[in-house]
Amino acid sequence: MINFKFLNIILALAILISLNSCGFYKRSDVKDNPVNVQERVKKNIKEGRGIRFGKGATRGGDFDFASSNPLWRASIEIFDFVPLTNASYSGGIIITDWFSTENKNPDSTRDLKITVKFLSNDIRADALDVMVFEKICVTENCKTNKIDSKLIKEIKLAILKKATIMEKEGFERYYEKYGKNKAKTLDKKQ
Repeated sequence: MINFKFLNIILALAILISLNSCGFYKRSDVKDNPVNVQERVKKNIKEGRGIRFGKGATRGGDFDFASSNPLWRASIEIFDFVPLTNASYSGGIIITDWFSTENKNPDSTRDLKITVKFLSNDIRADALDVMVFEKICVTENCKTNKIDSKLIKEIKLAILKKATIMEKEGFERYYEKYGKNKAKTLDKKQ
């Protein structure tokens, strides 16, 4: 009878050798990759091979994504005032958490949630689908509705404006010129 343990070992070695010869493991040279970790991270992000979540991320929405999609970056920057429930670049969706709005009635609460779906990488009005949901609670009785308001058009317009400026200026020059906080003053000027 054949020894199955010996056969399994030979089969495992054959698979490992075949995977290695197919390029599964790629050897890297020290002169091609920086030794310093911070430089390596910057290089990978610049080449689009990585993600960096803030510098000690203390607020929601403070992300540096490796993608070069201006719509995505503009949206993340616009929604930095509210925590994000879901921000999936590969899924093409951003969903905010519920946040409170001004309410004149002390007996009820009114919260909003915003969802942005990316339908295209191009900067066009039909590249975004923005939805706004409203939750009104009156003494523990809550109703949630999808609302149609001019807020949807304002959000789309703000994202498209910021994305156009980012693409025109280039991301690095945009952040040098306006910075995260300076960019907010830019929106007020326009």
